[in-house]
Amino acid sequence: MTAKLNRYNQKRNFERTLEPEGITEIAQEGLRFVVQHHIARRDHYDLRLEWDGALLSWAVPKGPSYDTRDKRLAVQVEEHPLEYRNFEGTIPKGEYGGGVVMIWDEGCWEPYGDVDDGLREGVLKFVLKGRRLKGKWALVRLKRKAGETKDNWLLLKEKDEYAKTADGISEFSTSIRTGRTMTEIEEGEDEKITRNSFSSTGVQLAQLVNTVPEGEDWLYELKYDGYRILAYIEGNSVRLITRNGNDYTERFQDVASSLVDWADGRAMILDGEMTITDAAGRTDFQALQNYLKNPQAQNLTYIVFDLLALDGADLRGQRLIDRKETLEALMQDAPKNLHYSRHVRGNGRESFRAACAAGMEGIIGKKADSIYNGTRNGDWIKLKCEQRQEFVIGGYTLSSKKTSGISSLLLGVYEGGELVYAGRAGTGLSEADMKELEGEFKSIKRMEPPFKLAPKRRSNEKITWLEPELVAEIKFAEWTEDHRLRQASFKGLRKDKDPRDIKKEKADDAIQPQSFAKGVESPMKANDNSIIIEGIKISNPDKVIFADPEVTKGDVIRYYAKVAERMLPYVSRRVLSIVRCPKGISQTCFYKKHPGLGSQGIVTIPVSTSDGETEDYFYIENASGLIAEAQMGTLEFHTWGSRVDELEKPDLMVFDLDPDEGMDLSTVRQGVRDMKNILAELSLNSYLKTSGGKGYHVVVPLKPAVSWEVFHDFARRVAQVMEQKWPDRYTSNVRKAKRTNKIFIDWIRNGRGATSIAPYSLRARKGAGISMPIAWDELDTVAPDGINMAEALRRIGGKDPWQDFFRNNQQLK
Repeated sequence: MTAKLNRYNQKRNFERTLEPEGITEIAQEGLRFVVQHHIARRDHYDLRLEWDGALLSWAVPKGPSYDTRDKRLAVQVEEHPLEYRNFEGTIPKGEYGGGVVMIWDEGCWEPYGDVDDGLREGVLKFVLKGRRLKGKWALVRLKRKAGETKDNWLLLKEKDEYAKTADGISEFSTSIRTGRTMTEIEEGEDEKITRNSFSSTGVQLAQLVNTVPEGEDWLYELKYDGYRILAYIEGNSVRLITRNGNDYTERFQDVASSLVDWADGRAMILDGEMTITDAAGRTDFQALQNYLKNPQAQNLTYIVFDLLALDGADLRGQRLIDRKETLEALMQDAPKNLHYSRHVRGNGRESFRAACAAGMEGIIGKKADSIYNGTRNGDWIKLKCEQRQEFVIGGYTLSSKKTSGISSLLLGVYEGGELVYAGRAGTGLSEADMKELEGEFKSIKRMEPPFKLAPKRRSNEKITWLEPELVAEIKFAEWTEDHRLRQASFKGLRKDKDPRDIKKEKADDAIQPQSFAKGVESPMKANDNSIIIEGIKISNPDKVIFADPEVTKGDVIRYYAKVAERMLPYVSRRVLSIVRCPKGISQTCFYKKHPGLGSQGIVTIPVSTSDGETEDYFYIENASGLIAEAQMGTLEFHTWGSRVDELEKPDLMVFDLDPDEGMDLSTVRQGVRDMKNILAELSLNSYLKTSGGKGYHVVVPLKPAVSWEVFHDFARRVAQVMEQKWPDRYTSNVRKAKRTNKIFIDWIRNGRGATSIAPYSLRARKGAGISMPIAWDELDTVAPDGINMAEALRRIGGKDPWQDFFRNNQQLK
């Protein structure tokens, strides 16, 4: 019991009334509200808003009104306990507030601004998300008159899409919770809400396969990349339950509200996938992870693919095709964040090819006449366009090159009740991911490895063992012969899955699903005019891309496959612009910054433009993305100065020293030294690379801490310092006329949307030059266009001149 509820408790005799005794509670996720119709000495409505462990309360004599012209008196009364939002019944006569109470509406509310400030200042604006009250509302306090003991407020409807010309409440005369009228509540009649016939069930699971069954007996749907959710809807309530039994209703509140509105009092149980969709309609698991950390996304969508119960009847014993027909009819007019999962009957191979070509995860096949028994019995199957499954995290490593963070995750699966080591994932971990994981790991560290046979520690790393309590979604290239993951990449945590359920997914036949997606018969074979590199079919590998020296398409792709490990830290998860020369550099080449059809390892991302519109861009995450781009004719990779994880906070500044035609190379090199010295005076570490053209690039890694505007302005001022200190040598002016006998310090590529050539990228120019990281002491011996593919490959076998690049990043101030 707390002081704020003293008045509430003092007014009530809890030996006579069934109202809850007043204690404050720790609030759950989201702020709840309730409106109770209360016939006591006077007929009125009580508006109650959750705040600070209790319910702020106002008595509204005439009730709320959707008419913006109505100013409804709202008398502020004592705060009520949170449990009061569940009270519906009769308060005995003679007791305070004696009469009948109905739960007339309920839901969540969101304040505009600080609530405590609003209460002090007498203006509280908010949004209601109820079944009957929706949209923007305001409470405005009136000046207290002489003799008044309570604060009088006005409850006002603000203009929005929900406003009406009538009060909009008269049509509702039953309880939103139990369906009873005031008379039925007073007479103690049972609730009128239909209940579901069961309250929990196991989910139907799909068996991994590699061949597509033939015939019309199978239904095929897309495989969605999100959280499996069962929705239990009854009356005005809904529970969103994950596969391992966690309640995610509060986390997905917008979808929960839509489900209750759409069901309109009917009881039903749905099976589906909670997802975030991109502009092309593809589901994005990483975006869902981001939403769970910061629920701001606008495309949260519940994709519903099965109906397990309706109006109190258990439908699990009916045929799938019949359940789906009923579900489709129900969802004809569903809100936009509820989506019916359509299916194709038969045509499994065609469906799989189409799904993979569109960049989807794969397809699910279901026997049309199967019942829903909540097991993995082969009635449902899945075919994946890429290798991907969940693994248990049993530890993590930290390389000696790092002072903090996570170098790789140590992963396992359960076999016979024991955790078996499966390999490590060292890519896909953003700074945000590392911070989240470090927080999760703090309380589950242990001294001994959880694996049956623990992996050996490498000479340059430290291992921290963990209790096997966390599950990670991992994308990988393949399983090796010794049952280890190859090219594993972290995609996110799976808190919706039980670690003990994680086992190695084994297909029931030998043909790989990629063979259907790519149109070849076996993953290790190709036709007479193609080869397979990193699991990707390379068409026309003998096509000549560079004539002098002769370099084929196959040579280009083998180069990118070999430098991927060095290149990806600077390219992955950065928005790209690329240069494609599908017929070689002697023919037409073109820039491309918007995605085409989806391909393995290439991810689409919506980006807002300066005019407020949204356009699709793309990035790659791993070697597969790099190879897939090269297969489509990409030679040059240009990157944004920020990562997609923090798109509006750049972390990579590039200065391109672009000399006037015919300038002596020694002068250019002096310019590079001058730039390095200026940056050193600002306490910034800088790194050097060739451009593959006529100049050098000086690169500065920074912490992602400031906006693009600040970042861009800082780069401009650095160039202007060079110009002012040596006006006869350098210019910051982009105009050609200003460059005569000078070096243009190109700072402009440090703006939002601008790109620069990536380290290790080929240049689409004669000679097949490389933009190559070099050491500072190599400046006088390596020309800007002095490294070709062969030299680049020789160099990656030696010491990395940028090995401390990310460790020594600086804070831009």
